[in-house]
Amino acid sequence: MKIIAAALLAFLSIGTAHASAGPQPLPPVPPIQAPQDIAFLGTINLAVDATDHVHKILRVRESIPVQQAGPMVLLYPQWEPASHSPTLEAAPLAGLLIKGAGQRIEWQRDAANPFAFHLTVPAGVHQLDLEFQHVPAMNGPKLLSPAMLMLPWQKVVLYPAGWFIRNIAVQAQLTVPQGFDFASALETDQVLGNRISFKAASLEDLVDAPVYAGLHVKRYLLSEAEGRPVRLNLFGDTESALAITPEQLAKYRAMADALPRLFRSRHYRHFDFLMSLSDVMLSGGGTEHQESTEINLPADYFGNTGTQVFMASLMIHEFAHSWNGRTRQPADLWQPNLNLPIGGSLLWLYEGQTEFWGSVIAPRIGLQSVQQSRDALAVVASISKARVGRQWKSLQDSNVDAIYMPGKAVFWRDWQRRTDYYGDGVLLWLDVDMLLRELTHDKKNMADFASTFFGAGQNTRTISTYTFEDVCKALNNIASYDWPAYFTARLQAHDDVHLLDGLQRAGYRLVYSDTPTEFFGYHEADLGAVDLSTSLGVTIGKKGLVKSVAWEGPAFRAGISLGARLLKVGDQAYTDEGLKEAIKAAAVSRKPIQLTYDADGATHAVAINYFDSLRYPRLERIPGTVDRLQQLFTAPI
Repeated sequence: MKIIAAALLAFLSIGTAHASAGPQPLPPVPPIQAPQDIAFLGTINLAVDATDHVHKILRVRESIPVQQAGPMVLLYPQWEPASHSPTLEAAPLAGLLIKGAGQRIEWQRDAANPFAFHLTVPAGVHQLDLEFQHVPAMNGPKLLSPAMLMLPWQKVVLYPAGWFIRNIAVQAQLTVPQGFDFASALETDQVLGNRISFKAASLEDLVDAPVYAGLHVKRYLLSEAEGRPVRLNLFGDTESALAITPEQLAKYRAMADALPRLFRSRHYRHFDFLMSLSDVMLSGGGTEHQESTEINLPADYFGNTGTQVFMASLMIHEFAHSWNGRTRQPADLWQPNLNLPIGGSLLWLYEGQTEFWGSVIAPRIGLQSVQQSRDALAVVASISKARVGRQWKSLQDSNVDAIYMPGKAVFWRDWQRRTDYYGDGVLLWLDVDMLLRELTHDKKNMADFASTFFGAGQNTRTISTYTFEDVCKALNNIASYDWPAYFTARLQAHDDVHLLDGLQRAGYRLVYSDTPTEFFGYHEADLGAVDLSTSLGVTIGKKGLVKSVAWEGPAFRAGISLGARLLKVGDQAYTDEGLKEAIKAAAVSRKPIQLTYDADGATHAVAINYFDSLRYPRLERIPGTVDRLQQLFTAPI
């Protein structure tokens, strides 16, 4: 035994000394200086020329005060807090030239980090003078057109590593095309022709205050309560796109008063909605900021009732983010600069609860009817119910989606899951609201949480952060309950046992019928597809193109995949209505649905054994229960 032990020891010793044969890695690249909460001396001057709308090129001149001679790193932003992910690209930055005291200073891009530029500042140089351009990405969103400009400052600035960006002052100047008017949350210093000079602001405030400008502009005052105005700034491809009605404007004015009352604070000095109405620029989304928000909509938005109803919660959602997300931020979502990775462990609150408030406030101010809001909630519930991917991927894991697939579409959304903290978040916070009502005999609800956690009369712009423990403590102060266990069970779940608890507590259940609701039609219009995902397991776009397939659904099992093009239903040429009729007929005849389609360069014929007719979601009252959903949707604002 002693001989064997000695031999084993010798073998292990050899293994430790010579683990493997082959190359060894080079020493790691020296780390970039971490940001420190220290003073930055002087002010960065930043001048952006946005007049070249033909080539869509932004030309930048920047001067940066030197803090000391020697090695220095300049950073180009990578992480955008509002997108929770590294959505910025290094490639659009081009033509970088750095000078000091009139002499060119060579820079070297970091070997591991393309957003970092190393240089050595010569003795006696007190200011760096930079020139560069932001050139449009091949498939990226447009920032500039002949009629409009959207300027996010983070795309046109370099800043020194080693400081919190809230300690770096920036004096910004913007030159816009002739005839353009503008709006921004930034304070204006002076306007000379088409050149706008803004008052100095911290870099943190600058990147949180984009500028919108354009040829066709209208402005409306929504509120001036407590001397803190809320303004709606409209920018369109054409003048006709700006044709908002008095009735529509009245609803936005109601929103501008409703949210400050909900959160019991007006922390902003003023608030600007920056709304584009365009088919040329980015459309169909929003981006939150503390004193402004970007709302990008189709050019016909104010004339399209269906789009208005479907997107009714968007402005409310983004306005609510001024409290939940910008002034109060999850601790792991805040970083002292724009190049450190952020976390997303609380996106189920950051986005989920904000989406909840959008759904709740919309019917209260008339942007949706109560029935439309119920039907919208049914669509949300149905989509979440169909997320079979929770079998392997929890809602808590989905909070990381923004980091590793920012803005990316996925082939199998219901299996891979992507940013489900929006829809699942609505259902989660609906249940919290209903549970609070139960626990307090209808004396307390989510409005009590919103006002104490996000506002509480603190009219200050100072950012503060919160943790999971803070959330549970705040709820426990409203109603005593084991909130950590409650959330953990739902965030880590691999089933849908608790998914629809909020609907049940509210007096409703999710059901399906063979007739779509009016709102479901708006949902399909937004998809640009016929949505048969809860029946045949497909959504179908123009000319029979299959846009999505439900994981392990009837179409999936029959061999149909994304990108297939449906050619025939039975022996008839494919039409959407023809397929719907075939589904209904199969439910009666119990005979398979015959489909012919093209895929992968070949024509295929399949028989699908689906006999459950069409299934469109709606909510149904549970007899003998209190209609708390009605109370939620109609509470005074």
